[in-house]
Amino acid sequence: MRPIVDIKVVGTDCSNGMKLLKNLSKVEREMNLKLNIEKIEKNLKDRYKIDVIPALIIDGNIVSKGAVLTDREIKDLIRNNIEINLRGI
Repeated sequence: MRPIVDIKVVGTDCSNGMKLLKNLSKVEREMNLKLNIEKIEKNLKDRYKIDVIPALIIDGNIVSKGAVLTDREIKDLIRNNIEINLRGI
């Protein structure tokens, strides 16, 4: 069974947010994961206490703000998140 990871991208209506989404799609294919990606427009960033966009939230944790992460960086963050979740079981 493929792990399912909940992801929120804040600022998907800006160019860097779109780049981040593109990198997430690549990661989903390469890691054979199911990413539940929620796209959040920049005008809602205050709701998530985000001051700079784009921002990446993995399973409720803000892991990046103001950067377009590479696919390698995203993979590392997701792997770490999966390992933490598995230890908590």
